[in-house]
Amino acid sequence: MKKIASVLICYIAFILFSDKNVQAQQDLDWLINAKKNIVYQLKKASETYKPGLNPRSVHADGSVKFAPQKDWTTGFFPGALWYGYEMSGDKDLGLSARKFTLAMDSLKNFTHTHDLGFMIYCSYGNAYRLTKDEIYLPTLKSGAQNLYNRYNKTVGAIRSWDFGDWQFPVIIDNMMNLDFLFWASKEFKKPEYEKASEQHAITTLKNHFRNDNSSYHVIDYDTLSGRAIQKETHQGLTHESAWARGQAWGLYGYIMSYKETNNKIFLNHAIDIAQFIMEHPNVDADKIPYWDYDIHNGGDRAPRDASAAAVIASALIDLSEYTSNGDKYFNYAEDILKSLSTDNYLAKPDSNHYFILKHSVGAFLYNSEIDTPINYADYYYLEALLRYAAAKNINLKTLN
Repeated sequence: MKKIASVLICYIAFILFSDKNVQAQQDLDWLINAKKNIVYQLKKASETYKPGLNPRSVHADGSVKFAPQKDWTTGFFPGALWYGYEMSGDKDLGLSARKFTLAMDSLKNFTHTHDLGFMIYCSYGNAYRLTKDEIYLPTLKSGAQNLYNRYNKTVGAIRSWDFGDWQFPVIIDNMMNLDFLFWASKEFKKPEYEKASEQHAITTLKNHFRNDNSSYHVIDYDTLSGRAIQKETHQGLTHESAWARGQAWGLYGYIMSYKETNNKIFLNHAIDIAQFIMEHPNVDADKIPYWDYDIHNGGDRAPRDASAAAVIASALIDLSEYTSNGDKYFNYAEDILKSLSTDNYLAKPDSNHYFILKHSVGAFLYNSEIDTPINYADYYYLEALLRYAAAKNINLKTLN
């Protein structure tokens, strides 16, 4: 009788263990499918497009819009190739990533934009992080110095744009480029880079944000006094609305700034921005925001913005590691990633001009890149998936 009972217990344990394994596998099916599509699309894209002219998005007529060297988005496609290589170990992707990155060597001479972080750090930065090949360092070193040269001590911020009627415009997007300077400060032993980056974050916190923790897009500063003299939202619905990707940039920028400085003011502000995003009534169940948080169910005027969602997901996974109630941030990010990995947003192989995600918005009010794939949506989606896998101790290279 004891022998029969023992066999029965072992059988039940086997069934329970098997069911648990099956459930675990099913829980990862969305991630397995996403990885498969990502690697396929990136390999096809790298075979289709030419180094030096990277795919940016898709025009309304269905043709591909390319990013020349001077375009602020030019670093995202090479960066996505590096992320694809990181998650798969595919040597062909690694070779393509190198080829597309080195084709942008002229970026080391660019001084006209704050977007050098996007342009150089997302491409050359990931290249050096993954390979430690010193061939990437000269462009990184020159680019960091050129970005730092845009810092104004009176204003306490890095100038964003060199066009328009503003005296000294600073946009919320500029928080993202601090990542480059924080890294370069350590790599090239330039403490002034870190000091400028931290002050930029403090100045932005002081002037960009409203009482509800939403942010303006553009602040114009007087260069003599350093005072904020104009506040507007260039790419949002109105000057007082909450442009979705702008809120995402802010969230990402402040949790990154906290990681680099241990300044609790930045962590607390990231938490406040996350609360604005996660509790906003105009966000639907799939957690993919409309292009502006002040829009909801507006028909053709309310396309979703997968790019904002991808940035938010990546930032929230980071935030979850530094708070006592991190599960709520991680779970929200997981919901976003699962939504982005459905057929509603994730492109089928051989479709979407080999972009990975569908349904992003560049600048709606300027009729630019509306409901289209965009390269930075793909980049931050891949980054978020890598962060997700690391947090869950999932080896993406062996996940099939």
